[in-house]
Amino acid sequence: MGIENYSEDVLLVDLPSKELEIADELKKLNELVNKKPDCDVIIDFSRVEILPSSSISNLLILRGLLAKHKRQLFLSNVAIMTRYIFVVAGLKEVFNFVDDKPTALAAVQHTD
Repeated sequence: MGIENYSEDVLLVDLPSKELEIADELKKLNELVNKKPDCDVIIDFSRVEILPSSSISNLLILRGLLAKHKRQLFLSNVAIMTRYIFVVAGLKEVFNFVDDKPTALAAVQHTD
């Protein structure tokens, strides 16, 4: 769990399973990206079962921060039920969903 510098320009984030901890982790990530916007971000959802609306809001803020600097956000290992939340909210096309971290890392390297 936590935020890890995979490389100079890629952050890997493993979200925790608890709703309040997810929100806290995403807030920390937004603050970090606001200070260091020259990175792509990969968020691993493998522990996440339920995503509260405040976390979706933080993801939208994060996406906006990254887009300003032409950087990307990838969501990996998103469970079907969690992905369905994005569909219902009309956000499926807003985010880049990938199957796993290796796929996300390959996508990041491909866009550099």
